[in-house]
Amino acid sequence: MTDSAPSGDVAGTPLLDLTGVSKGFPGVQALDDVSLELRRGEVLALVGENGAGKSTLMKLLAGIYTPDAGVFRLNGEEITIEGPKHAQELGISIIHQEFNLMPDLTVAQNIYIGREQRAAGFFLDERSLNRRARKLFEGLGLALDPTERVENLTVAKQQMVEIAKALSFEAKVLIMDEPTAALNDAEVDVLFELIGRFRRPETGVVYISHRMEELTRISDRITVLRDGRNVGTRVTAETDQREVISLMVGREISGEQRPAARPIDGAPVLSVEHLSTRSLLRDVGFEVHAGEILGFAGLMGAGRTEVARAIVGADPRESGEIRMHGKAVSIGNPAEASRHGIGYLSEDRKHLGVLLERSVRENIVLSALRDYTSALGFVNDARIEATGRDYIERLRIKTPSSAQLVQNLSGGNQQKVVIAKWLAKDCDVLIFDEPTRGIDVGAKEEIYALLKGLAEQGKAIIMISSELPEVLRLSDRIAVMAEGRLTAILDNADATQENLMDYATRFSSEGTIA
Repeated sequence: MTDSAPSGDVAGTPLLDLTGVSKGFPGVQALDDVSLELRRGEVLALVGENGAGKSTLMKLLAGIYTPDAGVFRLNGEEITIEGPKHAQELGISIIHQEFNLMPDLTVAQNIYIGREQRAAGFFLDERSLNRRARKLFEGLGLALDPTERVENLTVAKQQMVEIAKALSFEAKVLIMDEPTAALNDAEVDVLFELIGRFRRPETGVVYISHRMEELTRISDRITVLRDGRNVGTRVTAETDQREVISLMVGREISGEQRPAARPIDGAPVLSVEHLSTRSLLRDVGFEVHAGEILGFAGLMGAGRTEVARAIVGADPRESGEIRMHGKAVSIGNPAEASRHGIGYLSEDRKHLGVLLERSVRENIVLSALRDYTSALGFVNDARIEATGRDYIERLRIKTPSSAQLVQNLSGGNQQKVVIAKWLAKDCDVLIFDEPTRGIDVGAKEEIYALLKGLAEQGKAIIMISSELPEVLRLSDRIAVMAEGRLTAILDNADATQENLMDYATRFSSEGTIA
């Protein structure tokens, strides 16, 4: 499959046609009179800011939610989707933004759950299951081990399991909700090849993504949702990114600009020396100063996240020293890191960032709960409410109230809650691991402004990102990782996407910066 957009319209009855679809939740009208048309053989991109209603619309199609109003037609015939299993029987398969995998089961067991073959009556035929999975992976070109437990996989490989699971059904309509959020460039290419093989005259793909550059590669048309309404559909080949973004956010987004060079004065806030772990990291050392954003770049698996986790004690260190304000500190777990003034925003917000079944305000004060509790153990609910409202306003979190459960927010707004949690803790060092993953372009601008504002307030920021333009736009200096080693630390003025990729593909056997 080439990078050029696929050819145009397919005549005849739409493969999928939605008319007048509405869906509300307590305090929120997620969808209001939305119509959408998926043509035969096409990839239809669906875009919009977080909270625009994209995931809600797809969950209606997947049978997870029931619409309040609207007509659904498949191949011209009106349908009523009675649940997820019925949706699959109709030929509608979905890859969710948030993974729906069972960590204790193997890859093969996750893919074929409910469709297993049995041996000797009661027992599962594991060999047959693994053979089916291997054949599926070979056909899809995926390097996955059917016998590996899902809990041992990286986020990227878990995403590939989700993709394989969706494609294992005989789907006619494939819905992909942010499928590349956890994938590197090579894995994105594999995914696009899979889509290319899937699309035929009798099939179609609804592709949700915040990555504008992907849309020109993969989609025929782009439908834009804003505030629960369809605000327009454009032919991809006839539309530029600025027009799509303007439809999404209803306002102009400023162009990219890199930070001005400025001297970094004073002693470092955080110093890391000779950091090594048993599995990957080798002799990593760097420092971060007050008011500085130090970006971390590198390919998937290079060790960027592992550096952050080792610093905060989430992963054991084999060797190395960590200093805060020049003083060596002992950190055995993230709670100790927090007490020393180091906050860590994980890339996996669902499992490590928020408590989904608690309220927005409870999550915001979670890391600083002691500050809201009296010596006698009484919690100051009024202060918690005030802090929740403050950060909801500052970060523009879309929620009907601070009492709303976090699980009812969109993915991007959940990410903002995680950021608010660490801002409320008021740490000296903040480590942001993929802070804009799954965030739309409008919300990204808000996060960028927030990170810059924190640096201007004197915070020392470490930002890990898979998007090189993002690293270049925000970082004062950029540390590049390759195979568990630090291969370069560059001033922003000396960095380009080309030389960052050069250092990201190097390996220094001596363990020194190239």
